[in-house]
Amino acid sequence: MAEPKTLWPHAPTHQLSGSGTYFVTAATCLKAHHFRGPARLRVLHCGLLTVAEKFNWRMEAWAVFSNHYHFIAHTPADAADGSSLQTMSRVLHVKTAEWLNKLDRAPQRQVWFNFWDTRLTHQRSYLARLNYVHQNALKHGLVPVARQYPWCSAAWFERTASPAMVKSIYRFKTERLSVADEFEVDAGW
Repeated sequence: MAEPKTLWPHAPTHQLSGSGTYFVTAATCLKAHHFRGPARLRVLHCGLLTVAEKFNWRMEAWAVFSNHYHFIAHTPADAADGSSLQTMSRVLHVKTAEWLNKLDRAPQRQVWFNFWDTRLTHQRSYLARLNYVHQNALKHGLVPVARQYPWCSAAWFERTASPAMVKSIYRFKTERLSVADEFEVDAGW
């Protein structure tokens, strides 16, 4: 009998076989703060939203930081699965890395490490992760109130959702979630 193959933590298996809602985390190589500062964060933030729109992924929550990002999005309405997530992430990572490396005069530098995805199939898990992503800047200690962080969805969510929906989502506990988020972020935005 053959031994089972080890799943290497630096190359996670992407479970993209079904359409639905996905929670995604991506990190820079060696957790380097390549997107430190407002101008760089703005480029990554706009890049994420633009690429998601181009690939017809409907974003529900996002948070962008100096060395990682999270988002929750729904697969395109006409998609049988989430396989376009890999291409979408690759486009975002290649374009932002090229821009950053040109800016820093660091050709061929590896900017991105990988991304991790989870297909959300249980409502409570989905709602808790929505809260987690909206509140992530607060979790990292960057702002006293999540909506004050310009590169996340909290302010948008609070403007566009009903007050009852906002209150309901923000009540979901996040302490028990298993999320790869051991990142020290740059407090200088």
